[in-house]
Amino acid sequence: MQTVDFFPPIVDDPYHFGAIAVANAVSDVYAMGGVPLLGLNLVGFPVELPKDILVRILKGGYGKAAEAGLLIVGGHTVDDKEPKYGLAVTGVLRPGEQVTNAGANPGDMLVLTKPLGTGIITTAAKNGAIGEGPVLSEAIAVMEALNAGASNAMMHVGVNACTDVTGYGLLGHLKGMMLGSGTAARVWWSKVPLLEGAWELAERGVAPGGTHRNLASLERWVHWDEALPEKVRIVLCDAQTSGGLLISVPRAKEHVLREELERHGVTTVAVVGEVVDGTPGTIAVER
Repeated sequence: MQTVDFFPPIVDDPYHFGAIAVANAVSDVYAMGGVPLLGLNLVGFPVELPKDILVRILKGGYGKAAEAGLLIVGGHTVDDKEPKYGLAVTGVLRPGEQVTNAGANPGDMLVLTKPLGTGIITTAAKNGAIGEGPVLSEAIAVMEALNAGASNAMMHVGVNACTDVTGYGLLGHLKGMMLGSGTAARVWWSKVPLLEGAWELAERGVAPGGTHRNLASLERWVHWDEALPEKVRIVLCDAQTSGGLLISVPRAKEHVLREELERHGVTTVAVVGEVVDGTPGTIAVER
C-alpha cells in the first residue's frame, strides 16, 4: 500500500513541524491496519532561508520515522515560496486483512482516539491569539503522537471500518465512512473529546478556512440538534492535522477494543456515536 501527504508549517518550530508531518503522513497506513515500511521525503524550501531550518525539519521527521520503524530511503527537494514537508509512504499488510472505511454496520459503536481542536489551536497560534504555553504544547504533542498503538489494538480485536481524522474534520471523515458503508450515523456531542482551549478559541471566532469549508460542504448531510450552540458545528468540522483514528466496532466488541486501546497506551478512548440505518452518509448530531 502507498500514500502521500505534505503541507506547509503547522507550527513555528521546525523540528516539531517535521515530526508532525511524518506522523500525519503515516496515519493512512495505520488506519488500514498496515505497518509503514519505507518513506521518501518531499520538500519544498525557499533557497533564501537558512539551511539550518531545513536540517531541523528533516531531523524532526527522521526522529518520528524512527519511532514508527519507518526507513527514509531518499526524497526530492525543490525551491518553493514557503517551506513544505511530508512523505510518500509505502506500507505493508496481509492481503485480505486490511481495514477500509466502507465496512461499518448498523449497531456499530464509533470510537475516537484523539481529541479535536488542532486546527483551531494552530490557527490561533499563527494569528497571535495564543503564545507558547500549555494549550499549544498539548496540541503539538497530540499531533506528533503516532496512531500505531490504536492501529495495533483494532487489528487485535477485529473491527468493521476505520478512517483517520484529518483535513475534512470528524464529521467530514465520518460522512465518507457512512457513504462507503451505505449507512448513517448518530454523534453525541457531549462525548466528543476536545483539546484544552479549543472551545474557548472557537467562541472567539478562531478557526481555519478549511474548517469553514468543511462546515459548508456538510450542510445537506448533517442534521443538528437545534439546542446545541453554533460553535459545536465549528469544532466538529475543525480541519485536523494528524488526528486520531475513528473506528467502527461491533457493539459486542466495544469494551474489548477500549481495553486493548488502553493497553496499547492510547490516552484518549471516546465512544462518540453509533452507526444506524438511514440515508447513506447522513449524520445526526445530538447532545
